[in-house]
Amino acid sequence: MAQDSSRQAQHSAARLERLNRLRIGASVCLVGLIAVCLAWELWLAPIRPGGSLLALKALPLAAALYGIVRGARYTYQWSSMLVLAYFVEGVMRGWSEHGLSQQLALAEVALSVIFFACAVAYARLSRPPARGQF
Repeated sequence: MAQDSSRQAQHSAARLERLNRLRIGASVCLVGLIAVCLAWELWLAPIRPGGSLLALKALPLAAALYGIVRGARYTYQWSSMLVLAYFVEGVMRGWSEHGLSQQLALAEVALSVIFFACAVAYARLSRPPARGQF
């Protein structure tokens, strides 16, 4: 009996450590994605000189930031679907543009893929255990 509770404690500690790493990874990628979106559309390579309203595309990401940092499972679920739009935009603009815009698009793709992987893994690991499992 004592061995079971020791094993459960080890499993729980390892699970919490994995969740913490995934939360940090998702948070860093989300902040990076917000920064890339804003810098891209306002200063680095805007569609129009002086910036464009495309910078507003960072707002949905900013809306997810609070829940991601706090570890809210529901936020991880819906934001994993949201980030797919940024992946698609990055792929399309990476294919069609050149120079700095293309590099920023590839950064957007990389950040969105890593965020997606972290968010899906977090949502999966944070689900409540099924009956009979610890």
